[in-house]
Amino acid sequence: MEDEVDRLVAAWRRERPDLDVEPLEVLSRVSRLARHLDRARRLAFSEHGLEPWEFDVLTALRRAGTPYQLSPGQLLTQTLVTSGTMTNRIDRLAKKSLVERLPDPSDRRGVLVRLTDEGRDRADQALAGLLDQERAILAELTRAQRGELAGLLRQLTAPFDNIPG
Repeated sequence: MEDEVDRLVAAWRRERPDLDVEPLEVLSRVSRLARHLDRARRLAFSEHGLEPWEFDVLTALRRAGTPYQLSPGQLLTQTLVTSGTMTNRIDRLAKKSLVERLPDPSDRRGVLVRLTDEGRDRADQALAGLLDQERAILAELTRAQRGELAGLLRQLTAPFDNIPG
């Protein structure tokens, strides 16, 4: 079965036989898959009235476990955005009653961000929708192939995920 990347690689091999275009065979497919995944994610989230960034914040809180709360600094670490961006996001989610701010009992000047019941329900529903979309994307692979692919991708991404800073 031929795909768009096969055609792209063949064209580059014809036009630039002096270059080794083998990396395109893997990474162009990863890039194309990322675009398809982004579309699937946006669809899953929009069906539950969420933007991707809202899903990221809500699910960071959901994964924290009961009582589903984190400090803004912990949310920054998990979502990789700036402090100003996180403040704006928390404000917007609070206006939608998906999170609430509470005083931090261990720091009089600090606050905690807690998921509301509605926020938890929306996060749970959006996650279920996302997993349905992702299962459909992976449907052509066997369980063993999915495991092998996950391992290979982990090998590629781990060095980036473990860079200090």
